[in-house]
Amino acid sequence: MKQLKVLVVVHETLVPPEDVSGLTEDQMSEWRTEYDVIRTLRQAGHEVRVLGVLDSLTELRAAIADWKPNIVFNLLEEFNGIVTYDQHVVAFLELMQQPYTGCNPRGLLLSRDKPLTKQLLSYHRIPTPQFALLRKGIKFRPPNKMRYPLFVKSATEDASLGIAQASVVEDAVHLKERVAFIHDQVGTDALVEEYVAGREVYVGVLGNERLTRLPVRELHFGSLPGNQATIATRKIKWDRKYQEKYGIDWRSATDLPPAVEASLDRLSRRIYRALGLSGYARMDFRVRDNGEVFVLEANANPNIGEAEDFAQSALTAGIGYQDLLNRLIMLGIAYKAEWRAGYG
Repeated sequence: MKQLKVLVVVHETLVPPEDVSGLTEDQMSEWRTEYDVIRTLRQAGHEVRVLGVLDSLTELRAAIADWKPNIVFNLLEEFNGIVTYDQHVVAFLELMQQPYTGCNPRGLLLSRDKPLTKQLLSYHRIPTPQFALLRKGIKFRPPNKMRYPLFVKSATEDASLGIAQASVVEDAVHLKERVAFIHDQVGTDALVEEYVAGREVYVGVLGNERLTRLPVRELHFGSLPGNQATIATRKIKWDRKYQEKYGIDWRSATDLPPAVEASLDRLSRRIYRALGLSGYARMDFRVRDNGEVFVLEANANPNIGEAEDFAQSALTAGIGYQDLLNRLIMLGIAYKAEWRAGYG
């Protein structure tokens, strides 16, 4: 691949230092993905500049106008602390007629809004747990026709924010308590869905019009006590000591029945297209013991740190990390945004 001018856009607090010698993995963990991407792009021969963004796009506009990058490598997951505002940054890049990596604004809008995602999936007859949206500031009423146990989470936040063992509730009293926690502590509407017991698997997809489905990954809950629900809590996702204590890890799902793998492949592609995604995304599923598959959510622009699931899944498919990042760049350059299609 020829050398390109790549502007890597990250959260202002996640700009990694130039010299990481002497730092531990724990010290690097917060900005590990940003470091992996920047280092690898430079190793690939690209001319890389890094821009931290918090609550203003003035510097981003100036960097694009003055430096004229071939591509913006977008690693922003929020804007001014609001997760759902990342779509506006991408929309701004389109207004600037600037190619970028990752998902387009519409795909981000639809996938970040979990209740809307589930409504669209239901319309397309894609199996997803029964759900209800309990809005902040509205008097609590337990949802009708939903079977306990129920699972309560934020309607918009990601990275398992607000998810703990208490998120799985067995009755209306505990449901009310957990919904109040999401409203008051997380600060968002609460999404309530029927809890689906089973294996938790993740499917990565690359592409714009033509899609590549990556090998299936699974969250292995190790020796987690039997009285605990097997859900991806914040502790399970981010607490290394907790992971080591119970042998929790992420691995290739090599023993799925062929029919289940075929179903995951088909559903992942349908979800990707139904939500208008582009670039890359990860679909989260539950697989029951009887082979039934339910989609939990779709994640546009998932974590692409070298040790994370998406990159590890790509590696299983024979796509090394440098090759993966170059593919994301080429997908961004090739994406047919409206300004390229001659509208306006």
